[in-house]
Amino acid sequence: MRFLAFIFALLPIAASYAQAIPAPNLSARAWILMDYASGQVLAAQDADTRLEPASLTKVMTTYLVAEALAQKRLDLQQPVTVSERAWRTQGSRSFVPVNKGVSVDDLFKGMVIQSGNDASVALAEAIGGSEEAFAAMMNRTAQRMGLKDTNFLNASGYFEGPAPNHYSTPRDLARLAAALIRDHPETHALHATKEYTYNGIRQHNRNRLLWADPTVDGLKTGHSNAAGYCLIATAKRGPRRLISVVLGTPSEEARTRDSLNLLNWGYTAFESVKLYDKGQAVSQLKVFKGAQNLVGAGFAEDFVISVPRGMADKVSAQMVSRQPLVAPVAAGAVIGTLKLAVGGQPWGEYPVVAQSAVPLAGFFGRLWDDIRLYFQ
Repeated sequence: MRFLAFIFALLPIAASYAQAIPAPNLSARAWILMDYASGQVLAAQDADTRLEPASLTKVMTTYLVAEALAQKRLDLQQPVTVSERAWRTQGSRSFVPVNKGVSVDDLFKGMVIQSGNDASVALAEAIGGSEEAFAAMMNRTAQRMGLKDTNFLNASGYFEGPAPNHYSTPRDLARLAAALIRDHPETHALHATKEYTYNGIRQHNRNRLLWADPTVDGLKTGHSNAAGYCLIATAKRGPRRLISVVLGTPSEEARTRDSLNLLNWGYTAFESVKLYDKGQAVSQLKVFKGAQNLVGAGFAEDFVISVPRGMADKVSAQMVSRQPLVAPVAAGAVIGTLKLAVGGQPWGEYPVVAQSAVPLAGFFGRLWDDIRLYFQ
């Protein structure tokens, strides 16, 4: 997660480079299209504008539930007693019974597929003890992910009126979606489910793209009077996955159309290029005072970027290392930056990490390098 957060920290640099490919005209108030593998922003409008996310809030709730399941703090078959507060939550609902035990599995599916606000609150109370405590957990997780323009007040995103202190941005929501897909792929797969029946009531997933495009497998819709119609969508075509976020569209049809236009444009206008394999050394860097003199610098995952279609053979890279690099060096520590250009134009900057740990050398090895560093 630390490596992912560092990449995201550099993305505004890459996104600021002018791109000559015109993006489609959309009705959304703010939006973004991100390449999942690299975190590249392919196009955006007002991507850092703080807006109410409505039910897109549930992506963070989903992440924390998935985390609790992975850590065995929750079990899918575990019954959760639905409080009156959860039962009374308005908006979209899963129609869970009050003061009755409902399995985590049913609540989780009700939240993810049906966008049930009642299920969201019940799960938040099961994990945090109260929805307020759970909201604090949401915000701590947002900070850990580097989501600097996000603040949550509840687990569902539902409010009877405007909630200006409950906000996020297209960029932060795209990053959150990427984290869910990467860290909890089994949970992400639930978002492709088209309908779910609970207590004899069958409800359809509100993401119309699931029916319009077979490559779409998520992720979350949202709507309120203050937020408008919103959608985080993700599709995988071949090896490439793209994530789109549209906020503040005027209708359900508009958010579907905007999202599909963005995804189609991204797949048509760009192609992916794998520059380095996971574990492949981009360079061998000199290490002072270390038990080894060199350390491999590379990427924690396959390094894939998107470039304008037809420009794959125009990519050039320049490695800029941190100097002097002094032991100890931890495996996975950021030790340099790879600067990319496409057709001679700056395209992005990405961190490279140490592929192995380099412990301190013995006394005489450190002394010799102290002398070398002094004269260098």
